[in-house]
Amino acid sequence: MIDYIKGEITRITPTYLLIETAGVGYFINISVTTFSKLEGKSEFQILVHEVIREDAHLLFGFADNEERDIFRLLISVTGVGANTARMMLSSLSPDEIERAILGSAVDILKGVKGIGLKTAQRIIVDLKDKLGKPAGGGEIFAFADNTKREEALSALVMLGFAKSTVSKILDKIVREEKNLTVEDMIKRALKNL
Repeated sequence: MIDYIKGEITRITPTYLLIETAGVGYFINISVTTFSKLEGKSEFQILVHEVIREDAHLLFGFADNEERDIFRLLISVTGVGANTARMMLSSLSPDEIERAILGSAVDILKGVKGIGLKTAQRIIVDLKDKLGKPAGGGEIFAFADNTKREEALSALVMLGFAKSTVSKILDKIVREEKNLTVEDMIKRALKNL
């Protein structure tokens, strides 16, 4: 599976970009959110999610991990395909989608083209527990280990643990000791899960 492609952006539109690396041009579907972050850039390392179907091999690109993570959560919901998730990320920022899900704001999700009442409700029901609540009730950690915490969080969520539970445990661990490696954070969190 391709994780990212680094190369020269040869063409960019609000819905796709062409990126050339090692003489190969890749057609990558993007959201308006990613487009706005890449405008004016000639080279970039774009994060990728592959969708392989019988009739097509599609690449979806993202400017950052937060957007790709929300995209992957959205496509895990029955009835939400990759293009619908991309449409959602073009209409709303990843933060707005997360807040809408956590706040059970059906109307915000329904406002996206292609999302009906039932789909919006299903997204909220399926993803509310996976997203959890923001760290410390909105508290922002202002130290260098925040990146390590995010890496540990991502790894534990990929192992199948609920994001909200893992986030609370990691917050506690980081408050107790700030100079831990990602590996140490994961080991300590696993003991508490």
